[in-house]
Amino acid sequence: MPQKPRLPVWIALVGSGLAGALVAAQSRINGGLSQAIGDGYLTAAVSFGSGLVILVLITLASPTARNGLRRVRTEVGRRHLPVWALTGGLCGAFFVLGQGLVASVIGLALFTVGVVAGQVTGGLVMDRLGLGPGGRVEPTIQRMLGAALAVVAVVLSVLADLFGGAEQLWLVVVPVIAGVGVAWQSAMNGIVRAAAQSAIVATLINFVVGMCVLLVLAVISVAVHGWPAAWPSDPLLYIGGAVGVVFIGVAALLVRTAGVLLLSMSNVAGQLVAAVAFEAGLPLADGVTPGLLAGATVALAAVVIAALPRRVRAVS
Repeated sequence: MPQKPRLPVWIALVGSGLAGALVAAQSRINGGLSQAIGDGYLTAAVSFGSGLVILVLITLASPTARNGLRRVRTEVGRRHLPVWALTGGLCGAFFVLGQGLVASVIGLALFTVGVVAGQVTGGLVMDRLGLGPGGRVEPTIQRMLGAALAVVAVVLSVLADLFGGAEQLWLVVVPVIAGVGVAWQSAMNGIVRAAAQSAIVATLINFVVGMCVLLVLAVISVAVHGWPAAWPSDPLLYIGGAVGVVFIGVAALLVRTAGVLLLSMSNVAGQLVAAVAFEAGLPLADGVTPGLLAGATVALAAVVIAALPRRVRAVS
């Protein structure tokens, strides 16, 4: 059976960049909800839960998605699809937890720069190991330089706090780890999407796995701290799950075309631009500081450099 032609890489990168802006939007939404109810665990469960409801309804209405679920079950049963490929949702759960627990403390811009460093370095390693659906991708000088600059961006962003002795500086480790998880999530969801022949199914499995973990954590949190005294009336604070459905589905659809690293690059470019805009207009913490702006600029440069095509030498 002939394979469907792939999308042009530039279309995949533009689509991923727009999805990245949605990642920043979700971080802002979930961070705001966490501040309002005072419970990051419950916020993450609400976000994933609403997204899961949407995906279940879409799957029930789509014969293609239902057939995709049967394909995944068959492929897992035949051991053609490894069980560990279904773990992308665990990383998604950790990322959403970070949004609720950490982004509201350190600010959206710094949180996003940390995610960038994790995504870039994680994407580089995963492409090198061949963990994505497109197979093994050798690192180039540009990609390695981009990964190094992403780390520099985090250092620049926290430099002022480092010398100021900020007590919560260590929290930047959380978005860095979450960024590595996002790269893993994209790779795993791409593999599941290829087996299911459906981005909807890959996204649904992602949400089911993540929700199992988040629901347990939310129940424990409510048992310890109690139910929030009041919930915000702003409906926009409850659409984080719907936003997550879109950007995770887009990543699962496009990762085979762009590769894990380039997909991460374009994704974080969209994240950075949107995060700085959100932090300037609707800050979660201290707004845009010179250090954060410098870090975001360097991280954006890292994206551009890593995405540059490798030069091919002419043979004389």
